[in-house]
Amino acid sequence: MMPIRVWDLPTRMFHWSLAACVCGLLVTAQIGGTAMPWHFRFGYAALVLVMFRLIWGFVGGYWSRFSVFLSTPGAALAYARTPFRARPRSVGHNPLGAWSVLTMLLATLLQVVAGLFSDDDIAASGPLVRFASGQWVEWATHYHTGLGKLALFGLIALHVVTVVWYRLKHGLDLVRPMLEGDKLLPPDTRAANDTTTARFFAAMVFATCVGLVVFFLP
Repeated sequence: MMPIRVWDLPTRMFHWSLAACVCGLLVTAQIGGTAMPWHFRFGYAALVLVMFRLIWGFVGGYWSRFSVFLSTPGAALAYARTPFRARPRSVGHNPLGAWSVLTMLLATLLQVVAGLFSDDDIAASGPLVRFASGQWVEWATHYHTGLGKLALFGLIALHVVTVVWYRLKHGLDLVRPMLEGDKLLPPDTRAANDTTTARFFAAMVFATCVGLVVFFLP
């Protein structure tokens, strides 16, 4: 066994940046009032990050690509039914983890988009409200402040509980690899491309996502 780069730096920076943004969104939403400008800023940042990760899922480091780690629903279900000790060891995300990643991304994206069309009829109004019908704004507001927020709470709680469960029950540390990027794996395991060139490319992708959000959002 030797350290093999699994999570490239852009993927790791995305992970922790989105975690910080989601925490900021949840906290500022509960505070309301003067905290709402920061709620919008966290929302814009989360939108940029999710856009980046969706693109990076096609062009990023090997183990960060959807084509590598995303399995069929049937394979994920079969994996869930397999006793833990009999499950094959996964280099990156296991089949269940892969679908949880995709679910978290889509739930965050839907929550942010709904927020762009939300209006609390008091002081906070999303930047795209004026482009939508009253019925659409009402639906988006109800989702953003109700089901969407609860779903995100649930997914975050499930993610944290899973990480803790793996650590306490099976002695598997899922946090350190997402901090350092490496896992102890057989020497012939393919490593993710995490060169300076790849990181520069990631920075260009990220800058493009920032530019799109700034350009299209009033």
